[in-house]
This record gives sequence, structure tokens and C-alpha cells, in this order.
Amino acid sequence: MSVQPADHVREDIRLLGRVLGRVLAEQEGQEIFDLVESTRRTAFDIAHGDAAPEDLLAVFRDMDITKMNLVARAFSHFALLTNLVEDLDDEKAAAPVSLRTSFAHLKDSGVDADKVAELIAGAQVSPVLTAHPTETRRRTVFDTQTHIKRLLSELHAGADPAAIEREMELRMTLLWQTALIRIARPRLEDEIDVGLRYYKLSLLEQIPALNRAIRYELRDTFDRDLALTPVMRPGSWIGGDHDGNPYVNAETLTYATRQAADTVLNHYLDELGELERELSLSDRYSTCSAELSQLADVANNTAESRVDEPYRRAIYGIRHRVAATRDVLAGSASAGTPYADPGELLADLDVIDASLRAHGGAIIANDRLNRLRSAVTTFGFHLYTLDLRQNSESFEKVVAEVLSVAGVCENYAALAEEDRVEVLVDELRTPRPLLRAEAQLSDDTRKEMGILTAAARAVRDLGQGAIAQCIIAMTGTVSDILEPMVLLKEVGLGSVNVVPLFETIEDLAHGARILEDLWSLPFYREHLRARGDVQEVMLGYSDSNKDGGYLQANWALYDAELALVELCNRHGIRLRLAHGRGGAVGRGGGPTYDAILAQPKGAVDGSIRITEQGEIISAKYGSPETARRHLEAFVAGTLEASLLDTEPIADPTRAYDIMRTLAAYSGEKYNELIGDPGFIDYFTQSTPLHEIGELNLGSRPASRKQTTAISDLRAIPWVLSWAQSRTNVPGWFGVGTAVERWAGESEERWDDLRELYRDWPFFRSVLSNMAQVMAKAELSLARLYADLVEDREVAERIYTLIAEEFERTKQVYFRITGHADLVAENQRQARSLKRRYPYLLPLNAVQLELLRRYRAGDETFLVSKTIQVTMNGLATALRNAG
Repeated sequence: MSVQPADHVREDIRLLGRVLGRVLAEQEGQEIFDLVESTRRTAFDIAHGDAAPEDLLAVFRDMDITKMNLVARAFSHFALLTNLVEDLDDEKAAAPVSLRTSFAHLKDSGVDADKVAELIAGAQVSPVLTAHPTETRRRTVFDTQTHIKRLLSELHAGADPAAIEREMELRMTLLWQTALIRIARPRLEDEIDVGLRYYKLSLLEQIPALNRAIRYELRDTFDRDLALTPVMRPGSWIGGDHDGNPYVNAETLTYATRQAADTVLNHYLDELGELERELSLSDRYSTCSAELSQLADVANNTAESRVDEPYRRAIYGIRHRVAATRDVLAGSASAGTPYADPGELLADLDVIDASLRAHGGAIIANDRLNRLRSAVTTFGFHLYTLDLRQNSESFEKVVAEVLSVAGVCENYAALAEEDRVEVLVDELRTPRPLLRAEAQLSDDTRKEMGILTAAARAVRDLGQGAIAQCIIAMTGTVSDILEPMVLLKEVGLGSVNVVPLFETIEDLAHGARILEDLWSLPFYREHLRARGDVQEVMLGYSDSNKDGGYLQANWALYDAELALVELCNRHGIRLRLAHGRGGAVGRGGGPTYDAILAQPKGAVDGSIRITEQGEIISAKYGSPETARRHLEAFVAGTLEASLLDTEPIADPTRAYDIMRTLAAYSGEKYNELIGDPGFIDYFTQSTPLHEIGELNLGSRPASRKQTTAISDLRAIPWVLSWAQSRTNVPGWFGVGTAVERWAGESEERWDDLRELYRDWPFFRSVLSNMAQVMAKAELSLARLYADLVEDREVAERIYTLIAEEFERTKQVYFRITGHADLVAENQRQARSLKRRYPYLLPLNAVQLELLRRYRAGDETFLVSKTIQVTMNGLATALRNAG
């Protein structure tokens, strides 16, 4: 009988578990192996209902910390290996969405060919990678995982099982003796390097390949051809996002841009080296153009073996110029002549391309050379666009000091909004700089201006694409947008797009009005016209969720988009939306394709930027196969959302009215939770919030400032804390009450909701993502975390509120969808959760016991480090948990 894919996964996990068990016994002894096995059996008993979570917790009460550390490591390794097997299975599974099916769908739907070509010609699709505190695995760990994945593939292909197992044992022994995470707090440079790792693993190859594929599909499906214009252009926040991160400075920004340049230029050098070996064409048997011959002559390659090989000599010269470019950008001396910009390099490559095509070598030109030209067009010398991001409060303080030092305005902060705008516009119209070189500035202002100066230097050295956006977090007024424009002008970066980020419920509601007021300024309207009448706006999923809860935040975002689309249509301005999504559903996570299709009509229009963060980055971009799948889905969703009617609801006005009411009711229920006088104590004591900030999980502090206010807490610790305690409150709380309150006993209203679920991608996506995150919750464990709360009355009251709302929301989901369980829509997730459940329990149990000890004063190294191991293991196992 043939083995089905699901059986393959199960057998692979068993194999890796068996090998891990052998390694564990050999490295740590039979006693530890037996302890891990007995723990696993107890976890399975709990999964089958034959034991309670308290039984597992009792196992670790008073256990020696060394043994607990080994147990936590064992189950963390198992989570890592399970991910590896499932990722391999994902690579082999048929992609649910592809460019080919998307283009066919467009054609079958009767979309005009010229309209498709026009949209693609101006399209911009950008995945933007950001740092994440639980994704700091070392390169050694990545490399070992890659080895094990390769061994599994060889096993599936028929390799000798005994030999494969021996090699696996070697790799797993190396893995066991390697720390999964660093001892010290990761530096920002470490996070930059981790982000760049995914380019080497997949993105350097797959993003240009996708850009070429878009062109080919357009030609094959619609008989339209476009130049090598990249649709997908990647971005990054790592090193440029200084909102609440004191470790970002001019040096780290320079490191981020220089390392990106070094990464892409080394890639070009590797490809040129291969190309030089491949293009062995002799002028005795082939002809080349005069331009190619000239390029070969100036290369100064006098080797006798190359005298009849003009292409090799030409590439030799190009390769040495790229090496010189890399060296000069790195600050090293070079004897060669560097390229002034990517256009010069591309022009030389085009000479080779044209010569090959003119002399019977089109098939050669279409291979590696074509890939290299596509990469240069996509990445330039900068690789990705590094976004600057800072909050509006910080920008205001810097502008106020600069204006005061310059003698323009003594007390800018005291001005009314109208007066602030007048001062700022006057400065923006004035070409002179505000500051003299000898100006005395405070440390904070000097640091902020240093970051902007470093950004200007990156643009000068690497091109405009190096720094293209400056994002203003917590935008609430017109002056919030003009303030960074003054600072950017001061350092010569007036070309950078200033992007308002609306992220609280209130700011989302007022976003369109703020933009309309901004556009009423003649200066800004001229500024926008010079940029092709494109206004970029960013929407914040994390802070809106923290501000208003899951349903209210989702609707506030959608409603804001409706208002922005209407405003842009009225003013003839093209809207480009950037979405600040996280990995977790509570931070806008969920399938990217579905999320894009769930946008309001007109909100995509060929351009979209989406942040990618959390453990799902490795799941998406850890291999070329999965990267290609996710990137295709990204582009496919953008094309379909731009060119098709993806909002086929019969009565949009009624649907919107229903959602506004549900959102309001949900927000009231959420405010009942966070407004409870005991909520702060419950949250901080029943979750590992403080430990996330104390245990070196990331370079960025857990809060923007030293405060106990939830509003100042960063979104990742907020969501990650609830995920660790297995409640996942940000991904569902308030939905059950809202629906029950609106629908009540009216079956007609329940039918309305069923119709919305069936016909409206937005509503379906909201409920589907909610079900996904609820399936990863475990309220019996959350009960044990509630026992960490000192005030027992507070613990009981708030836990009961959460547990009752969880059950209510689950039943509402079943009634609307007709499903019998939370994973009915996603059987792959259902199987994954079933496999993982027994291996999550020990990590939670160890964490609970050690949180108790840690808070009782045991802050020894191994206690704190083991808590960190459990956090990392749970985040790894739960995946989009933060």
C-alpha cells in the first residue's frame, strides 16, 4: 500500500523523535531519557482525557533545575523538528494559489489585456521583513535543520534508511550540543544578519524569478510584453525602525544598509563567476557584437587562454568592477573602477545579452544571464528598501528643539495645531538649512539627526531605493506628517516618502480627514504631484488590536480603508497601502492571499506593502520552494484584488452597518476586560510579560517607555504573552458577546451572518483567522497560569470572564459557519495541532513551575535560561504566536 502524504509526515516525525531519543539517552543518560519519555506519556494521557494538566505540573514541582532544563530542551527540539517535517511536506504539496491560475482567472473573468498590462507596469508588491524576539536562532541551527531536511528528502527518494539514520544521528547530536538561542541579548546587528539570511536561503533567487514569471505569464496569457520592471520589491525594518528602540542609531542603520549591499553584491559576484565559466564561446566558432568586443578589450584580461573568448574577458572585467564597487561601499581601498550605479552594471550586462541574441545565442542569454539581469533590476546595489520609522511624539520633540536652536520658533510645542502647520510649511518652502555644523543639540536630538544623516549617506551611496519611506507611528495630526518632512529636508532627503501610520482606533477613524486636511495645503499637494499623485498610508494592526480588541480593530481597519479609497477617488490620487501585520492573528496574521482578497474594493490597486514577522518568516522563506509559493500567493492576491470584484455582497451598506454594530459591541466587551481594575495585575502576573522583557529575547525593549500602561506596551510582548499562557485573547475576545447581543434569538439575523460568511471575503477571513487562533488556545492551561496571580479574587473573576467569552465565541462560530470544530476549514492545521498538542504541554508545565520559582526570587542563570527555552519552544511549536 502506498504511503499517503499525511502518513509520510507522521512517519518522518516518528523517525526524528526516535533518533532524538537515542541522542538524548547517549548524551544525557538513561535517567533523563526515561524522564522525557514518562513526561511524554503523561502529556498523551492528558490529550486523551485520562489525566489533567495539574498532573504534569506536579511532575516538575521541586524537580532539580538541571533536569527541567533538559526536558525543556528536548521538547523544544522536538517542536523544531516537527516544523522541519511539516515545512518539507508543504514544499511538496500542490500550491493552492499560483500565478498561472491567477492569470487564467483574470482572463476567464474577461479582464481587458491592456488593463492587466497597465496595472502590472505600475505595480509594487513588497514583503517587508522585521525582527522578532523569538526568531533569533543561530546560523548553525539553520544549517543543521537544512541537513536533516535534505536527509529526509533522500530517504523519500529511496536512499538507504540505515545510512540516513546514522547521518541524522550525527546532525542531531550536533544540534543537541548547540544552543538554540544565544546566551546574551541579541544585538540589533544579529537581527539584521538573521533577516539577511533569508535572502541567501531563498529570496535572492526567488524574487527575481517571480518578477520574470509575471512578465512571462502576461505574455503567454494576454499577449502583452513588458520590460524587466520588477513588480516585487522587498523591504526591511531591521535597523531603521527606531520607534521605542534605543539601540537603533546611525551606526546600526549604516550596518543594515552596508550588509544588505554586501549581500547582494556578493551574490552578483557568485553569479558572474559562474557566468564566466559557462560562457566559453570562442570567436573561432561564434560571432560577437562590436560593443561586446570593446567591453572585452577594456577588461584588461591578458591571459592567453582567454584570447579567443571575448565573453569570458568581458565578464571578467564586469566581475572586477562589481568587486571594486563592493569594496568601495564597504570603505575599503580598491584598485578597480567601481560602478557608479546599478544602471551602469545593467548596461554592461545588456551588451552581453544583445550580442548573444544577435548571434544565435538567445537560449544562452535566457539562462543565467537573464537571471542576473533580473536580479540587478530588482535589487540594485541596495537589496531592499530600509524603512525609517519613528513615533510622532519623538519627531515633535526633535523638530521643536531644531526650530528653537535655529531661532525660528522658541516654543514650538506650545503652538496650536494651525500655527504649527504654518511654521512647518514655511520651513519646507525655504531651501536654506536650519542648523549650522556647530549647533549644540541634546543627545536625543543629535542621535535622531544622526540616523537621518546616515540614511542620506545610504541613499547617496546605494541609490534612492536604499531608503524610500519614513513612517510616522501614532500619526494623529497634519503636523505629525510635516514634522519629519522638515527633518528629512534638513539632511537632503526630501525625496523620501513620508508615510502616516494610523494605528489606534481613534486615529484610524480620523485618518481620511487628516489626509484631506493635509492635501488642502498647496505645498503638500505640489509635493504629492511631484510623486505621481501617489499617497502611501500605513495601517497598524497590532496597536489597533491592543486598543480595541480583535473585531473592533479589524473593522476599524476596513472602515478606514473604505474612507481612504473614497477620499482618493474624489481627489484623483492613487492610494498605496502598507499593512503592519504580524505573525499572530491578533496582529493581523493569517494567510496573505486571503488577507489581500479581503481588502475593500479599490484598496489594493496594484500596490501593497505588508510586514512579515514572527516565526512564520522561517516557515515562508526558509526554503526556495516555500518562498516561491508564498511570493506567488502575494502577487496573485494583489492582481485579483486589483482587477476583480472580490467583494460580491448583495447589500454592502447593510453589511457595513452590521459590522459597525458588531465592532462597537465587541469593543465594549473588550473594554470590560481591560478596564477591570484588576486587569493589569492579572495580565502581568498570569503571563510571562515581565520575563519577556528581562530575559534577552530581542534587542528591542518590551515597552516604548517605562510604564505599566498597556497602551505603551509593544505589540509583540502583548500578543506573545497571551500566546504563552495559551489564552490568545487578542485573537478572539469580544466576538461571541457582540454576535449574541446583535443576533439574539432572531434567526433572520443569524441568516444574515451566515450569508456574510458565505459571500464576503472580509467577514469570512475574520472568522477563519479567529478560529485558527482559538484552536491553539488551551483554557485548562490558562487556568494554571491564572493561579500565578496573587489576588485570588481577581484571578477568579478575570479568568472566568475570559473562559466564558471563549466558550461563547466558539459556539457563535459554530452557529454561523455550520462547522463542528475550530479546524474544520483547515485539515492540515488540524493534523498539525493534534500532533503537537502533547509536546506543548510539557513546555507550558516547565514554564509555569519556573515562573513560580523565578518570581519567588530564584533568578539563577539556569532558571532564567530555561524559562527562555520554554518561551522559544512554545513560540516555535505554536508558530504564528507573536
